[in-house]
Amino acid sequence: MNYKDLFDKFNGLRILVIGDVMLDAYVMGKVNRISPEAPVPIVSLENEDARIGGAGNVALNLLALGAKPVICGVIGEDSSGDKLLNLFEKNGISTDGLVKSIARKTTVKTRVISSKQQLLRIDSESTFPLLESEEIKLNNTIQNIINQGVDGIIFEDYNKGVLTDSVIQNTIKIAKEKDIPTAVDPKKENFLSYKGVSLFKPNLKELKEGLNLNFDFNSNKELFEKGIEVLEEKLQNEISFITLSEYGVFIKNQTEKYYVPAHIRSISDVSGAGDTVIAVATLCLISGASTKQIAQISNLAGGLVCEKSGVVSISKNDLLNEVSELLS
Repeated sequence: MNYKDLFDKFNGLRILVIGDVMLDAYVMGKVNRISPEAPVPIVSLENEDARIGGAGNVALNLLALGAKPVICGVIGEDSSGDKLLNLFEKNGISTDGLVKSIARKTTVKTRVISSKQQLLRIDSESTFPLLESEEIKLNNTIQNIINQGVDGIIFEDYNKGVLTDSVIQNTIKIAKEKDIPTAVDPKKENFLSYKGVSLFKPNLKELKEGLNLNFDFNSNKELFEKGIEVLEEKLQNEISFITLSEYGVFIKNQTEKYYVPAHIRSISDVSGAGDTVIAVATLCLISGASTKQIAQISNLAGGLVCEKSGVVSISKNDLLNEVSELLS
């Protein structure tokens, strides 16, 4: 299979993205003086912007790659939730999976920026686990969407309380029954809840926290790989895919393992790189790429978006060009 044929297989794949959706708000202006009231900068407001964030950024990356994402999560019955719904609809992303809650607020991360430098971030969020009634509603919503037909499922966890054990285990059970590939971008809280998934993608920090390990990757790869073995014993997952920041990525299935080094780049911003990697890895997995190709292509994708400022989606053409040039 050549890479263009592989990328063409992404087109039209229906991917359910379950997790913590957020609104990324930006307040931009200039700082010319310090406040007389306290030793803090005064920002003269120039512009405000709101964008899709969290699990929604995974959906945006899937969309940019030609897939058809369905976003699934819980938002508040508030103006921020309405704004998020409108942004999804403007981007052509199905919101059939979004459940509204009167008990929770929509997660909003507001960044105050001057001269391309972030001065402050304000988080407005609910992080407690879903109420039982909300769990039931979300599980039913997921079941209905899967019954309509999906090609893959991504869990995007930011520890905001939406991905509970019940939601995770019920979804994996249905996916296994229907032979639907599942991929996970985990966080510490539910790290070992994703038993039986197809592809598990923590970063190195998350792996250490999730397994309560402390080691230096550079000097102790043996302990790192033993940690992967422990992980696989606990999760019984098919593929372990660890992003290693400046060291590249590591991928392992039942019979083979590969270290793929990072390419030298001019890094502008690492925000959102993990969202891009899980989107690309999932589409590659579904489309029949080899384990090594999943790692190589996802590694290039994560590097590409790091060259851009801010949270941005991958360009399918840019990725295909780079893959064709560097991996052929």
